[in-house]
Amino acid sequence: MSRIGPAFDALRRNGRKALIPFFTAGDPEPALAVPVMHALVRGGADVIEVGVPFSDPMADGPVIQRSSERALRHRVSLKDVLGFVAAFRASDTATPVVVFGYANPIESMGVERFADGARDAGVDGVLVVDYPPEEAGRLVGLLDARGIDTIFLLSPTTTDARLRQVGALGRGYLYYVSLRGVTGAASLDPADVAERVRHVRRFVSLPVGVGFGIRDAALARAIASVSDGVVIGSALIQQLEGAPREEVPARAEAFLAPIRRALDAPGGESA
Repeated sequence: MSRIGPAFDALRRNGRKALIPFFTAGDPEPALAVPVMHALVRGGADVIEVGVPFSDPMADGPVIQRSSERALRHRVSLKDVLGFVAAFRASDTATPVVVFGYANPIESMGVERFADGARDAGVDGVLVVDYPPEEAGRLVGLLDARGIDTIFLLSPTTTDARLRQVGALGRGYLYYVSLRGVTGAASLDPADVAERVRHVRRFVSLPVGVGFGIRDAALARAIASVSDGVVIGSALIQQLEGAPREEVPARAEAFLAPIRRALDAPGGESA
């Protein structure tokens, strides 16, 4: 059974919001993937999104593109990413882990083989950027049978018909892309996000996490006040980019900790 639903239930009971960091597995080097995951937990992560390096990441801005390029230079594959999750699970059986990537590596591995590998590694959720709901039925069925959630992206231009589809197929939580463009973009307007999240909730009952453009504790707190959680990727990866290898896990923890404190500070509840 996926750990994601119980994690969001516990957060809701305690009046807290989810902090969901994203990093690219194998960046800056494969040996640091598992230590970074543990560091993110120490920093306050509720769910970890583990990015699968990919050569043509259509939704990712330059920061995450560079992180994929660095990981690919180390020949990090989808199989390796599942291995990192399995190694993390050896000492952390509680924190939900989502594998975040693109269809090509999954199709290359074979969808059923991937689903088996994800289950065996201890993966809780899978988000595939370029599997639209119209084409994701088989994946959802295979992951459902293995107790793994299929997580979908929503955007400011998602139609009501697509919201209904995603509401039926989605599991765990929904990832609302807060602005038009790629990861790491600027000019995020919390008021626009609040209005759109309210609209999304007319069609879906799953928790809604918001990402793209969240760069610091103040903005994370503002977005969390109108959603169920925040996803932070590019700003985290920038903190790790170019860091001495021995400092990478500590930098990940140090970046996340003040965001956790901001989300937990009194007065941050949504109306």
